[in-house]
Amino acid sequence: MKTYRNLLLIALMVVTVTACKKNKDSNTSESDKIKDTTIAYARDIYLWYDKIPASFNARNYSSPDAIMKAIRAYSNEPGFSTPVDRWSFAVDQAEWDDVSGGIAKDFGLNAFFYTMNDLRVRLVEPNSPAGMAGIKRGWRFTKVNGITDINTSRASELQTAIYGSNTASFTFLKPDGASVDITLNAASYNSKPLYLDSVYTVGAKKVGYMVYNSFLGDSAQTVDGYARIINRFTAENVDDVIIDLRYNGGGYVYFQQVLANYLAPNSANGGLMMATKYNNNYSRYNSSVNFSKKGTLNLSRIFFIVSNSTASASELLINNLKPYISNVHIIGPSKTYGKPVGYFPIPVGTDYIFPVSSRTVNKNNEGNYFDGFALSNQVLDGLTKELGDVDELCLASALKYIGTGSFRVRTVEEPFTEIPQVVNANKKLDHSFKGMINPQRF
Repeated sequence: MKTYRNLLLIALMVVTVTACKKNKDSNTSESDKIKDTTIAYARDIYLWYDKIPASFNARNYSSPDAIMKAIRAYSNEPGFSTPVDRWSFAVDQAEWDDVSGGIAKDFGLNAFFYTMNDLRVRLVEPNSPAGMAGIKRGWRFTKVNGITDINTSRASELQTAIYGSNTASFTFLKPDGASVDITLNAASYNSKPLYLDSVYTVGAKKVGYMVYNSFLGDSAQTVDGYARIINRFTAENVDDVIIDLRYNGGGYVYFQQVLANYLAPNSANGGLMMATKYNNNYSRYNSSVNFSKKGTLNLSRIFFIVSNSTASASELLINNLKPYISNVHIIGPSKTYGKPVGYFPIPVGTDYIFPVSSRTVNKNNEGNYFDGFALSNQVLDGLTKELGDVDELCLASALKYIGTGSFRVRTVEEPFTEIPQVVNANKKLDHSFKGMINPQRF
């Protein structure tokens, strides 16, 4: 990950030098120097840099991360009544290097409420402690660190236990009715972004299905994985493709570009994929990327499974393909997250700061989807079934459309997880990174 680790903006070095030189002439603490440098970058590279008031005092905040979160309040965008930036942040460099390289240290367990008092395993990383313990998607939590009244009002406690503990004890109810007690210890492991790929037969059609959970990870493994999956789809003569991005919060723009080139139809070759735009200070670095078609898939329609966890580079993929594929069907429990902007790591002290610094648009100059992409078909996340199971609700709806021309209709027995208590609790339990990392070198 050295390429990404060294992405210091040369054009901004004068800002840092000026800030540090000023600090050397006073008895300023090291902490305040770092805060001064943080806001100096923000006043120069932040997409809404000119909205940060002169009175903003970075020294009033506890850390670079607190400063990044504070400047979000000035992200005023035409057509929106409230600030749009929900993402500018800072993080320890070592921690980011692990995250960006696909290395996690936790239980490898992701939880989501199915109903107000029904918490399920949403995803398990195969190489994680949870994966090694045999825990499966769809198992129901009945006890977490002694908590037995599992309901949405306990979301904060559950979030701490599941994601913020080094050790935790769980009791699960399995689909066969058996109960199992498992204690997990947090450990480092390599995540599996390219989670699953399958080919299904629906009538006379072949359907390729790909579950892709993050645009982060090892670049060589990711690109090789794309080639393997697309070659499989091609060899089996698939007619339609379903890309499952429901848990994909984004990552590196480069990965999106490679995948888009595989999924784009032949007619897109040479056409504009996306344009990246910076603020007025850096408009000379605005750039564009054209499609360079890979493989022989020539899709006339494509299906995306999404959720509110689908963000940034995932949304970018959808947006970039829309002008070239006439039928883009978006299926899932909720519209996408809404993040049409990006950033890159800037080292300050021992942290990287990530002020939002760019926006992207597609061939049709579309890119203001801060409210997310609307659904073609709303269907619940089938938490009681494994991903890839043809009876899992989202996949089932896509397959039904391919076979019959109409989406699946929700039955009255299915829980309405859109109720506010469940939505708010699940936001607390959504532990996925949401970002679009642009390795632009100025």
